[in-house]
Amino acid sequence: MKIAFHGAARTVTGSKHLLTLKNGKKYLLDCGMYQGMGKETDALNRDFGFIPSEINYLILSHAHVDHCGLIPKLVKEGFTGKIFSTDATKDLSAILMADSAGIQENDIKFENKIHAAQGKPYLLPLYTMEDAEKAVNYFEIVPYGQWHVIDENVQFMYLDAGHIIGSTTVHLKINENGKETRLTFSGDVGRYRDVILKSPQDFPQADYIIMESTYGNKLHDEVTGTGEALLQWITKTCLQKKGKLIIPAFSVGRTQEILFELNQLENENRLPPVKYFVDSPLSLEATNVIKSYPQYFNNRIQKILQSDKDPFNFQGLHFIKSVQESKSLNYLNEPCVIISASGMADAGRVKHHISNNIENSRNSILFSGYCEPESLGGRLKLHPKEVGIFGQPHEVHAEIGEIQSMSAHGDYNDLCQWLACQDMRQIKKLFLVHGDYDVQLEFKNRLIGKGFSDVEIPPRHWEIGLT
Repeated sequence: MKIAFHGAARTVTGSKHLLTLKNGKKYLLDCGMYQGMGKETDALNRDFGFIPSEINYLILSHAHVDHCGLIPKLVKEGFTGKIFSTDATKDLSAILMADSAGIQENDIKFENKIHAAQGKPYLLPLYTMEDAEKAVNYFEIVPYGQWHVIDENVQFMYLDAGHIIGSTTVHLKINENGKETRLTFSGDVGRYRDVILKSPQDFPQADYIIMESTYGNKLHDEVTGTGEALLQWITKTCLQKKGKLIIPAFSVGRTQEILFELNQLENENRLPPVKYFVDSPLSLEATNVIKSYPQYFNNRIQKILQSDKDPFNFQGLHFIKSVQESKSLNYLNEPCVIISASGMADAGRVKHHISNNIENSRNSILFSGYCEPESLGGRLKLHPKEVGIFGQPHEVHAEIGEIQSMSAHGDYNDLCQWLACQDMRQIKKLFLVHGDYDVQLEFKNRLIGKGFSDVEIPPRHWEIGLT
């Protein structure tokens, strides 16, 4: 058999890994979209590196766009097999794919107006709303903790990754010519002692491991400090400077974490009395989906639910739905908190909010997770004096901040803890994916120091045989 790495190879987004057996059957692990890669992004998303109609099965780890975002394009270009996922992942993927299609269709309309004026050919989106809706029909739900037989060659089991609701690590048993090979794909490994989710589960012994490495060179702050950090930023920006606090946050996972922490502050009678806006229709949908799966929350949240029926809601919270409501926030001349997607600030409504508020020193922009270096968020984290947004230069006078404790990805201690259940002598090769190359090099050296003898960092479209 062979494994090829067609995405998230020496970069963080675009997760796609293709397993090909000797009999020609092909099993795809994730089908994610590249994000925040600057001018390269569109070209990267248009080139799978394989023929979609040849894929027999797709095994999806979780519902983040960089893992599920190209599924409609896969179906559009000829895939007709099954897409395996957990129940929550299916529900979240459905709304994320539809949202992505809507953004693309709107962006293309804008781009094509410019092309028409310049006499250039019209552009097409990667996929449409219709493609996204069609893709959902191919999903088949697989529960946690049970071996699922795909065919005579392959069976797999999902275990909880602790990353977002419904997220999984994927464990495969592959039989060829009477020999069994055990392959594990980490998806995205969450944090141990997460505020909302259960910790990542131990997993069966593997021969080969494909492992994410987003924060392979960092240690996060303690998650218990998140509420205090938010309170400090709200106090400084909204109460002292009388400004707006803008928090770019991914609609699935991060937004709900922030809402939970703000709700806890209210329960403790410490939440400042300002207006709080979630300006993302997708975030509202995602929050409702996440609320519908309380069985996936950890014991702490289970106890909180006994006295607080909605740990993601509090006084002063408003969900913004329409574009007109979103635009009206630009004219709101009072302190407030605006939570809006995307987390990298490279698309969506938050990009407009930053554009309209970045030149005012009363305001703050607070990042709560990873940003690709080429994304707007990545550029702002470097604290530039000026930044380009929508093709226009903006002086940066707003304060730029970051909360290190909120990442849904494990740091190097979490990643090493996840590997601790393995007998490293039985690991033939460990592949590092889903990380910036310099980070991966550091993490590789750390793993070698711990005793893993063969650690590989595959480049994009690289293929290798597994024995």
